[in-house]
Amino acid sequence: MAGDRAEADQLLVRVAGGDQMAFERLYGMVSGPLYGLVRRVLRDPAQSEEVAQEVLLELWRSAARFDPARGSALSWVLTLAHRRAVDRVRSARAAGEREQREALRATEPAFDHVAEEVEAGLERESVRRCLGRLTTLQRQSVTLAYYDGYTYREVAERLSLPLGTVKTRMRDGLTRLRQCLGGAA
Repeated sequence: MAGDRAEADQLLVRVAGGDQMAFERLYGMVSGPLYGLVRRVLRDPAQSEEVAQEVLLELWRSAARFDPARGSALSWVLTLAHRRAVDRVRSARAAGEREQREALRATEPAFDHVAEEVEAGLERESVRRCLGRLTTLQRQSVTLAYYDGYTYREVAERLSLPLGTVKTRMRDGLTRLRQCLGGAA
């Protein structure tokens, strides 16, 4: 076992130098344990094969990062494999969660223009009904200010009334409207 470890370490150092024959031998030594580890994490054979292939490619490309003083070649390779497999699991989980969020958004009812128009019509009718319950001066003041866009001063001038009287009628009229409409606002 110690001989295999030393051989794997030497092979990986040679792989870092671009030695293809060393890579073939190292591949033969690590591919089984590598695939087994990835398969335990992912469980899906096709994805396990894909991840194992990615790890072996990464092994070829990044062999120079291996430091024999920090651990064995097999440990380093299996660490690469485990990280890649866990990344795949996390990626799949995140994709699933994104799909669930999108599915939930897709099931939310779309904006219903007809319902909105009906509701707005009912609200307008309620406001008209409640305006009809105001005194003539309250209704005129509220209508001029809120529907025609006049300021309190302009309403007072149009109705030939003191500004204070218009303000009082507006306040009283708005209070009665609020009560009539169900206390909203």
